[in-house]
Amino acid sequence: MQTLALISGQDLCCLMSKTADKPEVVQLPAETQVAAPVSNRRAAAQRVREARDRLTSTSGTRPAFDRELLRQYAQTRISASYVVMLLVVMTGILFGFWMQTVSAGAWTCGMMCIHAAIIRCCDRFLAESPSLNLSRTWRTRFILLDLLYGLCWTAILIHPAGLDIVSNTLMMFLMLLVIAVSSMIAANLPIAALVATIPVTAAIVLNLVLSGTFDNYVLAVLALAAEGYFALLAHRLHSTTLATLEARAEKDALIGELEQAKSISDEARHRAEAANVAKSRFLAQMSHELRTPLNAILGFSEVMKSEIFGAHAVPVYKEYSADIHNSGVHLLNLINEILDLSRIEAGRYDLNEEAVSLVHVVADCHHLLKLRASSRRITIHEVFEQSMPRIWGDERAIRQIVLNLLSNSIKFTPQGGEIWLKAGWTASGGQYLSVKDTGSGIAEDEIPVVLASFGQGSNSIKSAEQGAGLGLPIAKSLIDLHGGTFTLRSKLRFGTEVIVTFPPERVMSALAPLTDEGPPLQPESSGTSSPIDKRRVRRKPIMIAGTGL
Repeated sequence: MQTLALISGQDLCCLMSKTADKPEVVQLPAETQVAAPVSNRRAAAQRVREARDRLTSTSGTRPAFDRELLRQYAQTRISASYVVMLLVVMTGILFGFWMQTVSAGAWTCGMMCIHAAIIRCCDRFLAESPSLNLSRTWRTRFILLDLLYGLCWTAILIHPAGLDIVSNTLMMFLMLLVIAVSSMIAANLPIAALVATIPVTAAIVLNLVLSGTFDNYVLAVLALAAEGYFALLAHRLHSTTLATLEARAEKDALIGELEQAKSISDEARHRAEAANVAKSRFLAQMSHELRTPLNAILGFSEVMKSEIFGAHAVPVYKEYSADIHNSGVHLLNLINEILDLSRIEAGRYDLNEEAVSLVHVVADCHHLLKLRASSRRITIHEVFEQSMPRIWGDERAIRQIVLNLLSNSIKFTPQGGEIWLKAGWTASGGQYLSVKDTGSGIAEDEIPVVLASFGQGSNSIKSAEQGAGLGLPIAKSLIDLHGGTFTLRSKLRFGTEVIVTFPPERVMSALAPLTDEGPPLQPESSGTSSPIDKRRVRRKPIMIAGTGL
């Protein structure tokens, strides 16, 4: 742990020195700033893990990989035990023709004992509980047993060498077979593969070189080439196995991170749902608690403002009563907007859909706000297309959309300005509403702010008529419920234009009447040929929604 602390301290010092050499501050995007801490933590954890693995591993890999490689080595040894036994028996029988039968039998028995010891050791290794501390001990045992295994093969292979070219070739064939089998079996433990094959190759090469003939020199070179090839092949197999283990470990780590992120996300979602329920309960309770006294305030202030029971002794009281009434109306509207937005966000806002004339609703809203616009000397122009069919939607929601957009334009348009109200067809067959003013406009970077709940731009903050910042979000949410689009275009000192569109599926149109003659009716009973009068069938025009026909 002290070594790891020193390593992490050195990394920290290097990082601080690199940071000190770069005094310039680079402003990164928001997404990069959020992703950077995650990637930095992952890279730091990877460096610490690699340093810990280098300090605790016996082969330069992770300790868990050492244990897994040893396990695969033991399993391969056990699965190939019958192949090795067959090779030993066949070799003992073959060498019985070149040497004494007793010597060949003794070698076969000794080789079988060594092989049995290796299998026994592998069984014990697989049977015990996994422990990283014992990996070094088992690794040493396997290497020593493979060394003894290779020396035993050396003792039998070099005995009849030098007799003739046939026997030498046979020895080369057996050597290649032994090297190939040993390299494939011990590929997961490269050192064991080398100690099992190098003694055999060295003894055969030395024996061939000492014979002094050209043919034996060639065989010696071939033996060295074969040893190098199988050593490289064993190394490649080991690298492939190690890469597979690393990929599996990365996959497990990624799955762990995903599960952890999912648990965190689920916990955050549960907290958000609980907070949403608490907010809904709070709003429901507070709306009742606020509306009850507001009704009394509005009622009594209306009585006092209208002087129903007589004139005020002091005329200024009438003005105060009007201010109280206006403030109460403003507070009631604010409560209604907050409740509407809460219902929309909670998915509990139900549309009461019916056939609605968009032009009629826009003209009616214009009439309601005309006096307010006239008091500010603002001119409102109407540009409506004629003979537009009705749309299928919620009239109250559409009216609220128009009122919110038009009141916003009146609020932020200076005195003497102009507002254009447009309603017409879209290119796809839907209908649109446009509210364009000559106000101060909105900065491009503030558009997402004003579209968020309770968001206000810099101009609204400076304006004397400040609101709650709910008009545009409510309008956008209501048009989204209708399946339409909400587009806001604005430029500082050039005004703002808001365009809402209703999809073609909500436009209602009439089917043209059919005047073609229908087919003649067939008689019910067969066998009669009484003439049937032809009837002219006409279909009445009907109104449908959602087809655009």
